[in-house]
Amino acid sequence: MTNDNVPQMFCRQCQETLGNAGCTRMGVCGKRPETARMMDELVAALEEIAATHDPTQGLGRFASQALFMTLTNANFDDGRFAEMLDACELILGHAPTRKMPSPFLERDPDVRSLKELTLFGLKGIAAYCHHAAALGKEDGAIYGFLQWALKSLGERKSFMELIRLVQECGQHAVRAMALLDTANTEAFGHPEITSVRLDAGDRPGILVSGHDLRDLKDLLEQTEGCGVDVYTHGEMLPAHYYPAFRKYPHLRGNYGGAWYSQQRDFAAFNGAILMTTNCIVPVASAYQDRIFTTGVAGYPGVPHVAGRVGRHPKDFSIVIERALRCAPPRELEKGTVTGGFAHAQVLALKDRIIEAVNAGKIRRFVVMAGCDGRHATREYYTQVAKMLPPDAVILTAGCAKYRYLKLGLGDIDGIPRVLDAGQCNDSYSLAVIALALKDAFNLKDVNSLPIAFDIAWYEQKAVAVLLALLSLGFKNIRLGPTLPAFISPHVGKVLTDHFGLKPIGTVEDDVLAMMEE
Repeated sequence: MTNDNVPQMFCRQCQETLGNAGCTRMGVCGKRPETARMMDELVAALEEIAATHDPTQGLGRFASQALFMTLTNANFDDGRFAEMLDACELILGHAPTRKMPSPFLERDPDVRSLKELTLFGLKGIAAYCHHAAALGKEDGAIYGFLQWALKSLGERKSFMELIRLVQECGQHAVRAMALLDTANTEAFGHPEITSVRLDAGDRPGILVSGHDLRDLKDLLEQTEGCGVDVYTHGEMLPAHYYPAFRKYPHLRGNYGGAWYSQQRDFAAFNGAILMTTNCIVPVASAYQDRIFTTGVAGYPGVPHVAGRVGRHPKDFSIVIERALRCAPPRELEKGTVTGGFAHAQVLALKDRIIEAVNAGKIRRFVVMAGCDGRHATREYYTQVAKMLPPDAVILTAGCAKYRYLKLGLGDIDGIPRVLDAGQCNDSYSLAVIALALKDAFNLKDVNSLPIAFDIAWYEQKAVAVLLALLSLGFKNIRLGPTLPAFISPHVGKVLTDHFGLKPIGTVEDDVLAMMEE
């Protein structure tokens, strides 16, 4: 008999962790205790490999894939974790000796907090490296840092040494996002202003969710001329902004909203569904027989499309065959949304933006990038967008955009008031834009710009983005809907004192403050 008072697991890496304290019996995400324990064992094994092996590109690539699999809502399949643990045993030459990552063994709450902050930042960096590697771009320095930082988590470190480790994590997060930006733009071109359809067609469809653009390209090539339309979902919406994807007429449009609405969206879609990376939620019976995973994604009982062999594309024939036996999607909405405002496109509009600022037509830029989630408290971001005055422009990236992208907030002299740069990693674009505007206005400090940050976070890639912004010198960032549970009071005070990091407040107070900062 299970003792209800004994924790069966402990996880507090995401924003929705139970009571903003920690999930102890089952993850709010749906993660079972057995799966949580295997994830912990995998991270501990990666630490042991880093402590006993010199860094190599192969080990860095392996660590990035393994860490990515442990992200929130990435993989729920115990069998896949067993395979990764077997691979760790082959590398070590023996079974891993620990079952728990080093940060979770720390008794000092501040040491544990800084080590958790580092670990979760590493998971975000790993995800971006994995995506870049799929497009042939790798950085030995980032791989080396991943392995060195994993080793450092198991060592005794002073508070200031751990602060420096967190800072280095932020620096390498910038490097990882820049690497992925280069990989994406070299493969698919620079994003351009694009209007994306939201309606549904009358042909069978395949809905692609997650983040992996290479998977989408492989699928589009394999579905040409076969009578199937392809739709994006969630964080795949920005694929439409890249020139390389617009040459496929059967890339119909975007269907549905952010990740947490997928049970509704997937049931209504009727067709085949491909989950390429994280953001899968417990699979509902309404679509269980037509969903597939690939890459790091996994779910028990869901067919998995194997990875690439050498330069060969993945084989999505099983997905296509299932789609051809499905009814067309049920229409959820009509109209269009506009995006494609990554750094190259926005900087091409730089003179118009500067003119609008100097003329007083744009008074403030508000960065509202990050993650969406199911909690009612996230309605805050929709209300902020609605309450911002008409001379404020919202810069966004990530699935947080779904809170306000479809509100019809208008434009300022032809410049839309919501500028969507793309996926969560394209928060890098927003930083590049801000730094370029700093130079254009001849300012010494980026924080002197008329810009405010009101960031929504959910999982570990958002942690990496936050550390990246801090490392680039951005201050006074609002973070919500809650501050991370793994930030101890003292570490929180350090972040407040040195960087001005603060929790969100009321809509009215925050809008007023952001327009005056």
